[in-house]
Amino acid sequence: MPDGGPVLVVDDDASIRDAVRDVLESAGIAVETASNGADALEQVSRHRPRLVLLDMRMPVLDGWGFASALQDRGLALPVVVMTAAADAGRWAEEIGAIGVVAKPFGAAELVSAVHRYSAAAGN
Repeated sequence: MPDGGPVLVVDDDASIRDAVRDVLESAGIAVETASNGADALEQVSRHRPRLVLLDMRMPVLDGWGFASALQDRGLALPVVVMTAAADAGRWAEEIGAIGVVAKPFGAAELVSAVHRYSAAAGN
């Protein structure tokens, strides 16, 4: 995968963040994590990610708020919604995400999705 910055994993569930980070790092993919949209905005200001894996339902600042804040700041980042919700496809459309990764997912499926969506985004 080209060196286009880390993948930013945004999820309020620490066990999911840790599992996703471990899987991606074991595949040689650099990862940053955030526990909510506000933390993610701080991360984005420090390290522009190649891809954002975004949970939608989080405290402090949810996925919709994060996507809106990115737009307000003029930042066009490739976002993939990462959720178990049945409405994932509609939510992805609402925020302009490039795709969805449905929870629960396997390690190989996750790595494949990150490669696929990073390539689609030109990263």
